[in-house]
Amino acid sequence: MPIPETQLVTWSHQGSITQSSETYNSIKNVLEANTTPYADKNFKVFLQGSYGNDTNIYAESDVDIIIRLDDCFQSGLSDLTDEERIAYKATFKDATYTHIEFKRDVLAVLRAQYGDAVTDGHKAITIDANGARRKADVIVTIQYRRYSRFNPVTGSAYMEGICFWDSNGAMIANYPKQHSTNLALKHQNTANWFKPMARVLKNIRSRLVSDGLIKAGTAPSYYIEGLLYNVPNVKFSSSYQECLLNVLNWYQRDASKGNLVCANEQYYLLRDGYATCWNQADCDAFIEATIKLWNKW
Repeated sequence: MPIPETQLVTWSHQGSITQSSETYNSIKNVLEANTTPYADKNFKVFLQGSYGNDTNIYAESDVDIIIRLDDCFQSGLSDLTDEERIAYKATFKDATYTHIEFKRDVLAVLRAQYGDAVTDGHKAITIDANGARRKADVIVTIQYRRYSRFNPVTGSAYMEGICFWDSNGAMIANYPKQHSTNLALKHQNTANWFKPMARVLKNIRSRLVSDGLIKAGTAPSYYIEGLLYNVPNVKFSSSYQECLLNVLNWYQRDASKGNLVCANEQYYLLRDGYATCWNQADCDAFIEATIKLWNKW
């Protein structure tokens, strides 16, 4: 028996909006206060993640917040020629206020406001839920520039993103603005089916975890959005049942899995051993468990 359309419709609904908005605005005000140690710096606070992209579900309560320092930046130079790299290194000096100092100051500001609710984790600073405040993850970043051309006289070209260092010292670069922009365009190009279908798949993921069919962490929301982003627009159709079947059949029969990209279009989606990619075995496990849920409802 397939999953009923009524259940899929329920799963398509967006999760909390009011509490998430209040949580974000409250933390944003703390981060942007004119009394912070970095108040004189050039920085931005913005959303990323499911709530920021309108794909959040009721089971996902976290609010993902980025604070990005723009007074310094990290660069990717692998696409430049040797001459361009030499010109780059001759143009810029090392920053004196870096990600290390910025994260130290942001952490101090959050601890002064929220006390023991604040934990400095592997990638993000977590603020625990309390009352109406939802759990929030604050990622402290600096600007990232992946250069495709560099010339200080005639002009340069680069893709702008964010980067940060995890607790092991590994740098992670990503592109949340491009991710968000591309999801919005995909939503428009699928007659507004994309975001509800992303929520359906995320709710299916939660059900699979609770039923013990996959382990927690097998199918992160970011990668679910990326997978759905690759589905051809014509596969989004007139019912949630038909959409879901089309997605599952496309992945099993038609998808060129090695060529799938993340929604930001800057990384491949399925690659093993990369912090920015989904292990294909995990993606396969998610799809296979979804098919089992569909067949045995």
